[in-house]
Amino acid sequence: MDIATSNIVKSIAGRDKGDLFFVLRMEEDFLLLADGKRRRVETPKRKRKKHVAFVCESAAPVAEKIRNSEKVTNSELRKAIAAIGGGNQDQEG
Repeated sequence: MDIATSNIVKSIAGRDKGDLFFVLRMEEDFLLLADGKRRRVETPKRKRKKHVAFVCESAAPVAEKIRNSEKVTNSELRKAIAAIGGGNQDQEG
């Protein structure tokens, strides 16, 4: 499946290997990723498409906000990723 804005992806290369991220925007061969903790909405990670793997298409309210270009908070990203990832990420922030 092709990766699209608001999808959840898993990093398969780099020091963040294994981490889950939301796709905030797409720029040609690059994705702008954020997880709300290590990579915040204000400073998303720029990563090549070939270095991530599609995990799922999120049905969380935050995904709808991303698709509609509305303001998203780091807390919303953390909560949605924790729900997908089984709560393995810290909720503080």
